[in-house]
Amino acid sequence: MADQAIEEISSEEAAQLATIEHDRAALAALVEDLSGNSRRKRQLAARVVHLVAQREPELLAPYTSDLIDALYRPEAQTRWEVLDALTILVPDYAKEIGAAFEGAETALFDELSSTLRLSAFRLLCCWGATERGRSKKVWPILDEAIQCYHGDLEYRDMLGYLLEFANGKIEGGVAGELAGRLQFDAENGKGSYLKARSAEIYNMLVKRFKLDHPQKRARVVAKNDDLDDEE
Repeated sequence: MADQAIEEISSEEAAQLATIEHDRAALAALVEDLSGNSRRKRQLAARVVHLVAQREPELLAPYTSDLIDALYRPEAQTRWEVLDALTILVPDYAKEIGAAFEGAETALFDELSSTLRLSAFRLLCCWGATERGRSKKVWPILDEAIQCYHGDLEYRDMLGYLLEFANGKIEGGVAGELAGRLQFDAENGKGSYLKARSAEIYNMLVKRFKLDHPQKRARVVAKNDDLDDEE
């Protein structure tokens, strides 16, 4: 998982953290705010939950189901803060966080917030890297996201998360399809970063999994698909 810097916080957020430090019951009240009627309180609660995850992630373990429920709040910030908190919890609580899959998938294709999309992509990469079966589950939507956001600004960060995914406990077929998806950019990518990072992932996968002519994932065509939309 990428290194998480401790971010600067507001006086209000610092006060919430101090209260939780001295009274653990305050954390339960904070988590309750994630499902409250006030948008501002939900956003503040989600922000502080993220900060708690950066400092003492084990405190949030009893509340994973509440955090996952918060992925269905209407505002983007609440969702991306919670996604980032859940990502920090993945190494120790991957089984429980599997229930966040649907909420993360929805966030990954949010049309309005690139920050939300990136947080969802990061969580799915981190979770998928923990086990071969999980890598197979997340890969189809990661592959779709790669194609959807390839030209967007957040794609640089997405490549960084894909490197973490590729270094994880992923299934061999997934590794081959990921290498196949990145091969073109690895060889012909526009921009030094895009080409270099794609090549880094591609070469690592080819060597690690002893791949020979890796192929990108075949598109599954629905019966009513227009053939003109084929890649």
